[in-house]
Amino acid sequence: MRSSKHYKWLAVFLLLFVPLLFVPADAVSGAQGRSLNLDFSGIPAGEGVPLPWKIRLKEGKADASIASEKGGNILHLICRESSFSVERDVSLDIADSPHLSWTWKVVRAPVFGDVRKRRYNDQALQLLVAFENRKVISYVWDSNAPAGTITDESLGWPLNLKIKVIVVKSGSEDMGKWITHERNIYEDYVSLFQEEPPMLRGVRIQTNTQHTMDIAEGYMRLISFSRSSPSQSFGQVR
Repeated sequence: MRSSKHYKWLAVFLLLFVPLLFVPADAVSGAQGRSLNLDFSGIPAGEGVPLPWKIRLKEGKADASIASEKGGNILHLICRESSFSVERDVSLDIADSPHLSWTWKVVRAPVFGDVRKRRYNDQALQLLVAFENRKVISYVWDSNAPAGTITDESLGWPLNLKIKVIVVKSGSEDMGKWITHERNIYEDYVSLFQEEPPMLRGVRIQTNTQHTMDIAEGYMRLISFSRSSPSQSFGQVR
């Protein structure tokens, strides 16, 4: 028999994740222009994260705000023994906009965080993209699992979510520096799920330290989808 704790966890996950998969009519779309830039530069600095971004709290307390930095405002996340995310709806055909790039900075990460171990599966920053067929790719900066590690965090009935995790950055060597990553999300999807991708429906920035009971802190600057590669460098340090 399933425990009450198990069903409580399922209810929390439904509240957190499933809304990403159902996009309202006014969701931001890049389907026509074949490019989409998501950032925080036009949002005033201060506490909280205004619409169209939304905070989803899983456990503990969410500490998310807009910080001011030379070149524009950025998202600032502090995670204290918690799990939460900042997300927004999108509608995008990644067959036309296959190049995903983003710029983030980690200044503190959970020391024992490791995506390969369920009891220690915490990361300072994750970028998740959700598709309309309930499939998800999560790109993570992990403390211990080496870059290139791929894990499966899929959930069966009643959620029936297929979740693949890719470690794109590992360790503490570049903490405190802005790092730009670039992925061909179309190729990643085909490789991970062996099928053509449907429409992209949501983007999520997530942080977790509830398993390791640690503290993490990081920043996100820009998330971009484009038809052609914006650069030829991967994991660029700034």
